[in-house]
Amino acid sequence: MIDTSPYRILSPRLLWQRGTPRERGSVLGTWALLSGLCVALGLLTVVQGWSGMPLSLGGVQVHITLYPPLIVCLLLTLTWGWVWGAVPAYLATLCLALYADMPWPWALLFAGANPLGFAVMALGYQAIAARRDLRHWGALLYFVQLSFVASVFSSSGALIWCYTNGIDRTALLPIWQGWWLGGFLQSVFLGGPLLLLLTPAWLRWQNRHAGLMAAYAGDVRRAVLRLLGAVTTGVLVYGYVTLSLAGQQLADAGPQPQAVRVLQDTTWVFFWVFALIVVFIALFGYQLFHQWQRSADALVAELNDANARLAALARTDGLTGLLNRRSMDERLRDEVQRMARSGAGATLVMLDIDHFKQVNDRHGHPAGDAVIRALAQAIRAEAREVDVVGRWGGEEFLLLLPETDAAGAHAVAERLRLRVAALATVHEGQALPCTVSLGVAAYEPGVPDTALTGWLSRADQALYEAKRRGRNQTVLAGP
Repeated sequence: MIDTSPYRILSPRLLWQRGTPRERGSVLGTWALLSGLCVALGLLTVVQGWSGMPLSLGGVQVHITLYPPLIVCLLLTLTWGWVWGAVPAYLATLCLALYADMPWPWALLFAGANPLGFAVMALGYQAIAARRDLRHWGALLYFVQLSFVASVFSSSGALIWCYTNGIDRTALLPIWQGWWLGGFLQSVFLGGPLLLLLTPAWLRWQNRHAGLMAAYAGDVRRAVLRLLGAVTTGVLVYGYVTLSLAGQQLADAGPQPQAVRVLQDTTWVFFWVFALIVVFIALFGYQLFHQWQRSADALVAELNDANARLAALARTDGLTGLLNRRSMDERLRDEVQRMARSGAGATLVMLDIDHFKQVNDRHGHPAGDAVIRALAQAIRAEAREVDVVGRWGGEEFLLLLPETDAAGAHAVAERLRLRVAALATVHEGQALPCTVSLGVAAYEPGVPDTALTGWLSRADQALYEAKRRGRNQTVLAGP
């Protein structure tokens, strides 16, 4: 039932801002033609008298109203969006009302009946991203339920119609029943198949024009609460109005037998009990949804935290917490690109622990790990916030010092060398002194890829020279 995409609509604002002249012309032209068609079909409903027509269903006589603009506006609402469907629906009903000599104030109110029903449909798909192609039984059932509630809401126009036209109470029930039943049957048996046929093509159009689409970004909890409130209200209003109108017809028919009055009173008692049950189910359903949403939010938060930790693990070295070689290489490439654009400078400091193999051989690998962690802490203590520090190899580290010349980087390297020399790492009660050799190389402009390779090579050669000279010293690479 659930669609993989949210309830997306064709945004008028994005169409105007991002759409090409051809896109704006085709969309607005099509919409204008459909709006004119709705107005014409709405007037045809009055001329042909398609309102409150009697129909026999299984031996029971009911009344339906045939209103073709409903189908066009329903398709626009569920594909393009509520505004695109509500405006032609309002215009068609307004013209219909004025043609029937309804007073202006009442006509303006009367014309809002069908847009109100379409608002329920839009609200339903905002709250629950059900498939609109109806290719799943759950999506079809959801559409049928929404169609019923929307039809009940839009049938409020029948009451205004009867009042403004002075229709007596005996004709009120057929007109009201014809409005909601006709709207419901047309939505299900005409609108449903058309959605089944047209929605896949519309979704492909959406994907091709994704920049013109806007997804619902409101609070889902509030949307669900509004939907439950609308459904509950629609069901209760439907029951109340139906029983009230039926009671009025019985009263107009004259005195009724005692059995009929008892049945009528019992029906009203049943309605109010039913109303309480409906309200309870709505509140209970919202509580269940709220609880499920909280659980889902907690799971999503845990998943995001896990993804963040995995991303951090992919970027950092597990032993020291510094950037690993892959991440350090990416930062170096970014820095080279930045310097190529801005002409700024930077310097690399490459360092290596002297005689580290002897530490592992004499004291074991856990002791070697302790020395590496202590060195990482010392590097952090000397580095600035803008500096980038990474573990380049087993016992080899790399510092990137942006906006720093060779002399400044040499001073940083010397402070770091002296800090490490004075450091006494203690592992299992045993002191593990160590020293480092450092190579410093300033960046020299050139072709970015070649410049980076040469930059790293000069820092590595300076480090090798520091070791060749006896270790525990810093060597500045020449140009």
